[in-house]
Amino acid sequence: MTADGVRTDPSGVARCFWCGDDPLYVDYHDNEWGRPVTDDDRLFEKICLEGFQSGLSWITVLRKRENFREAFAGFTIESVARMGERDVVRLLGDAGIIRHRGKIEATIRNARCAAGMLESGVSLAGHVWSFAPRTPLGRESGAWPVTTSPSAVALSKDLKKRGWRFVGPTTVYSFMQSMGLVNDHFDGCHALGACETAREAVLNRGG
Repeated sequence: MTADGVRTDPSGVARCFWCGDDPLYVDYHDNEWGRPVTDDDRLFEKICLEGFQSGLSWITVLRKRENFREAFAGFTIESVARMGERDVVRLLGDAGIIRHRGKIEATIRNARCAAGMLESGVSLAGHVWSFAPRTPLGRESGAWPVTTSPSAVALSKDLKKRGWRFVGPTTVYSFMQSMGLVNDHFDGCHALGACETAREAVLNRGG
């Protein structure tokens, strides 16, 4: 890592240092992290996976992501909301995912909360994007590592009031970073400009 948080690979591409040289992580950094997402199911998937990450590293979850998708019916909100205790037992026996009862139960509960929002005419995308900061690069505080922000605290409190679980401020901030609600690519990273242009486009059309 250089002093500015950016590493340049042998081909001359500058990236945020944290993705290292693992091909899976590099691809995630280049093509997903910080690129705005406005699809309800994809947003739901990510906030649930961030909850599963709690206490672990993201690369651990990333390597299991396809297993998670298969186990949780593609993380479609409607499908997960219909899951019950039999599904919990099934998931606890699935070695391809992180077998944590509390996190599994929270995923199902959160799907029901999200479904309730949709039934009341509130899209998950429109709601979470209403908390995205308007600052030029999204970053609201200090130097690395940034682990939370005022907007993440506000969204965390809002979701908890709606009954969501495993949505603390740090988890929510990681979700906001990855889904492009904030743009925390370092200055000099090749993805910085494209992510900010896309983020501004979403903000300008209202989420």
